[in-house]
Amino acid sequence: MTAWESAASRWRAAKPAAIALAIGLLAGPIITNYAGWQVTSRTARAEIHAGIVEQQAMFCEARARADVPTAPKLDGTARYELAEKWAVMPGSALADSDVASACAAKLAA
Repeated sequence: MTAWESAASRWRAAKPAAIALAIGLLAGPIITNYAGWQVTSRTARAEIHAGIVEQQAMFCEARARADVPTAPKLDGTARYELAEKWAVMPGSALADSDVASACAAKLAA
């Protein structure tokens, strides 16, 4: 048996495993992403942002309620302006609109 025939017989034996590996490498990520078993960077960033907004809205609500104890009785515009005033976090010049909206919603409750 020549070296060429030996290599050809080894390839014939390994060919199904190589094809299965190639299909798995291509289909695996697609299937797991479709099934929701992967966390994409966009999803992770959105969840982190939502957590930060929630935490800052809690601080904003506490400070706004200390300033105006009757905040739930205010109308929507006044509540949002109050929330916008206290949504400015230390180290920033402007209030994040997401934080102000979440704070106003917490003040309404």
